[in-house]
Amino acid sequence: MYAIFPIIWSGPAFRRAVRLSAALLFVLGGLSGLVYSGRAEAAQAAQGVPVVRVVELDGAIDNVASRYITRSLDGAVRDGVSVVIIRLDTPGGLLDATRTIVERIFASPVPVVVYVAPEGAQAASAGTFVGASASVLAMAPATNIGAASVVGPGGEDLPETISKKANEDAAAFIRSIADRRGRNGEALETAVSEASAWSASEAADVGISDLVASDLNELLEGIDGMEVEVSGGSIELDTGGALEIEFVDMNLIERSLSFLADPNIAFLLVSLGGLALVIELWNFGLWIPGTLGVMMLLLGFAGVGNLPFSWAGVGLLALAIVLFFMEAQAPGVGFFGAGGTVALILGGIFLVGFFGAPEIPGPALSVNRWLLYGLAIAAGLTVLWFANEVRRSRKVSGYASPLAREQIVGQNAVVEVKLAPSGEVRVAGESWLAELEVDEGVAEVGETVVVSQVDNIRLVVARQDKTETETDGETGRA
Repeated sequence: MYAIFPIIWSGPAFRRAVRLSAALLFVLGGLSGLVYSGRAEAAQAAQGVPVVRVVELDGAIDNVASRYITRSLDGAVRDGVSVVIIRLDTPGGLLDATRTIVERIFASPVPVVVYVAPEGAQAASAGTFVGASASVLAMAPATNIGAASVVGPGGEDLPETISKKANEDAAAFIRSIADRRGRNGEALETAVSEASAWSASEAADVGISDLVASDLNELLEGIDGMEVEVSGGSIELDTGGALEIEFVDMNLIERSLSFLADPNIAFLLVSLGGLALVIELWNFGLWIPGTLGVMMLLLGFAGVGNLPFSWAGVGLLALAIVLFFMEAQAPGVGFFGAGGTVALILGGIFLVGFFGAPEIPGPALSVNRWLLYGLAIAAGLTVLWFANEVRRSRKVSGYASPLAREQIVGQNAVVEVKLAPSGEVRVAGESWLAELEVDEGVAEVGETVVVSQVDNIRLVVARQDKTETETDGETGRA
């Protein structure tokens, strides 16, 4: 029995068990690290050491940013953080995403401080709403806030009636925020109605912001001892003593979604993914274009899903793909290819922003027109060229054997690849694709068959025993 142990220990089963055990140890180690980290934070909170969590929001306010802020605030509540500081630098963004962030700040039991920084940063348009909703609004020198008039999703001015309704709604929204936080509602309303903006010192003077701080340390000293409102009531900030400062960044998924949510990136992925699928359908079995196409379509629609997209644009892009495929199938003169090009252009125009609701100014939510026209023309020309090549290849006559067709018929052929009923035979020193006549069964490799007819580059053959039987019968009848 002891002689068996070395075999087991050195065998593949033992090596697999070792690898599995190592993997389990790594997993358990990671879990224990998380548990230890959570216990350390809890112990730190129990010892009375305040934890300040800094969240960086330095781009457009969109659905990905909303998800990021929501995750950060939920984590702060779960981990017992004392204060959350949102360091803000934004040109604006989506009104729906802004409302979501404002709602989450109001609902947070943890004090939220919005700090417009670093110097030169801005809390423009949508950032005005986010900053005003904070428990404390601080600004670094040489920063600004305001200019929150409502415009179209592409940055264009709205028609008079729609503009009036949208701006009244946004004005009511910012007045309600000002009332909740005790800020200067009249001044903030002019940011919407008159596109007013203020520097850091001006915002503090008119009662929009609470203080000016040149860096994070000065901010923590300035807010120490402030009594602020949170969802559960009033709380006094304690940021003047020993502090644990943590920085939270977007995770990998949020960074990926932020990249994919660019209208140009999303349009490129959807368009190129659709064309890759068309190529796969033209040459079914290549697999690489089809696989890449599906991946690009999934990534593209993941980005589109985080934008104010239009189903009309999605439908037009799908129509373009269908028309491009039909161009390769129909022996027309390019009608389907031209139609697909037009559908691709219209799909890119309508995909993002064209039919969207009014938004607060920010980055234009539309596909770059030069990218749109360039890609559409290149795709259209490529499809027309490829379809023409496909049609030309279909018109090429089949291979002409040195052996005349009349001489091939009646010749004996040897089966090289089993005929069931299709396969391959060898006749007159050449290999041919072949197919047994109907109800001929199966011809095994090495079996002799007789060529009954030539169909382009394919032979139709019959079993030799059947041919001999028919010949004998005809001889007997004679």
